[in-house]
Amino acid sequence: MSWAERALGELLERAGAVEARLEGRWPLYADPATGHWTTTARGSWTGGFWAGLLWLRAIMGGGPADRAAAAGRTAALAPWLQADTATRGLILWYGTAFGVMAGDASAVALRDHAARTCLDAYDSELGLVPWGGAFGGSRELARVDGLPGLLRLLRLAGPGGEAAAQSQLDRQLGLTAGERELPPAWRALPGGAWEPYPDPPPGWSRTVGWLSLAVADTGDGDRRRALLAHPRVAARFAAGSPAAPLVRPGGPPDTSAAAIEALAALKLAAWTGRESGAAGRGGAAPLRDRAAGVLRELVAEHLRGGRLLDGCYDADHGVATRHELVWGDFFLAVGLAVLTSAIDPFAC
Repeated sequence: MSWAERALGELLERAGAVEARLEGRWPLYADPATGHWTTTARGSWTGGFWAGLLWLRAIMGGGPADRAAAAGRTAALAPWLQADTATRGLILWYGTAFGVMAGDASAVALRDHAARTCLDAYDSELGLVPWGGAFGGSRELARVDGLPGLLRLLRLAGPGGEAAAQSQLDRQLGLTAGERELPPAWRALPGGAWEPYPDPPPGWSRTVGWLSLAVADTGDGDRRRALLAHPRVAARFAAGSPAAPLVRPGGPPDTSAAAIEALAALKLAAWTGRESGAAGRGGAAPLRDRAAGVLRELVAEHLRGGRLLDGCYDADHGVATRHELVWGDFFLAVGLAVLTSAIDPFAC
């Protein structure tokens, strides 16, 4: 058994043990010393990652009880269909993808309903599904964490959804990647203008990860090459360079951001490898090597007993700055499953 397979097994075993103790609540982040989880009643914007992790456990050799637990969690995400938030992509795509892969009819129905609901929320004047007001703050925002999952759901909604997804990605790429400091959030102004929004701030640990993951999921070569040409993005995906979210002068590391970037790199490598010609095949190796190196570092230095530590929930407000995060566990597990060829890079 390889190091990656052992680590994946630890993560999935830990997920099963945690689920047995949650009594229907949803994990958000866990104390690094005690392992005690701070939980929510409805799952917040992270609930889909927990359902997805349980589904991954079920399809990776789990029994009927594991499948039932995963299906129950996915069904419990249905109230988020009506929430005014672009994070429905994070919740309802990642919460259903592995259930759909497993042939769960309820997961298929929820995903299809989510696709239509997300398209209904598209604002043609803004050119995107706005961030929304479900979690407070300004509603008419373009945020990089509003891209992953949401774009894939939109594309399931037919030609109109495909056009909406393209518009949203182009809007966010034009705003974010058009600036050297990669501001992760922008606010709409009257007359069609936009201005950087201070929350999350420039330099946010997850900006590159969320943006790269969304681009990788499109398969669009022009957008992929344009993003990877940005100097700050290029530095993050260069083979042999430090895992940037783990080396953050003046702030805590963020292993969850590194895990997201590793999965994005594996997906980018898969697309590059599928391109015709020797250049496409050769270009995939550095990206895959980069992903493997980051995943190995996460496992060797930050994984303890199936817990990915040193994730940063909210550095600005000092919330859970060195903790186990539910999405960190999820993206590490998915990255390891892709690296070991247990699942397809685009299974979720």
